[in-house]
Amino acid sequence: MFDAIARRYDRLNLLLSAGIDRRWRRRAIRELGLTGRERVLDMCTGTGDLAIEAVRSPYGRAAMVVGVDFAGEMLRLGLLKVRQLGLARQIVLARGDATSVPLPDASVEAAMVAFGIRNVVDPAKAAREFARVLKPGGQLAVLEFGQPPNPVIRAFYGWYSRVVLPRIGRLISQHSDAYSYLPASVEQFPSPDAFAAMLKQNGFSTVRYVPMTFGVVYLYVARI
Repeated sequence: MFDAIARRYDRLNLLLSAGIDRRWRRRAIRELGLTGRERVLDMCTGTGDLAIEAVRSPYGRAAMVVGVDFAGEMLRLGLLKVRQLGLARQIVLARGDATSVPLPDASVEAAMVAFGIRNVVDPAKAAREFARVLKPGGQLAVLEFGQPPNPVIRAFYGWYSRVVLPRIGRLISQHSDAYSYLPASVEQFPSPDAFAAMLKQNGFSTVRYVPMTFGVVYLYVARI
């Protein structure tokens, strides 16, 4: 499914979020407090937007990003972007699984996942893998969709995600199921408290989360 929508993925993200997705990614990078010396894992990197942001951010940059994803077509398009931007020395892309991260123990200072953890079959196992590859004191930033706490906003968001989003997604992506899968996967994702507890149970000592855009998205920041 992800390979099938790869060519239109960036365009749809921009359209369906009204460009706010860029602001979400920038906030995630800022929360990691990068100093220009860190090696960072970007899991579920897709076409590499978060990895690119991490090495170009004015709020603190990574020295190097290893972007990992299981969708080959996403990685192919991400590699084209990385090369076009002249970032091939700073961003390395590799095919892999979040439940078996292809990195040694304690090999990165920070890790991040943007809108990918809900697609992982075993998020708890992925959390243990993130904890494994992080150095002591390392941080994890996770961006993920959520349910707005305000009932009026939640009702509007539910209508948008179940009715409007799938129709636009089908029209542009030309894939019948991908953008019906999105709202279904968001509804099944744990609550912020439950997800934070899961991270604590699988290797992280502290976890905090911040709702963004009325709680449509949550940013989780966890430390080893």
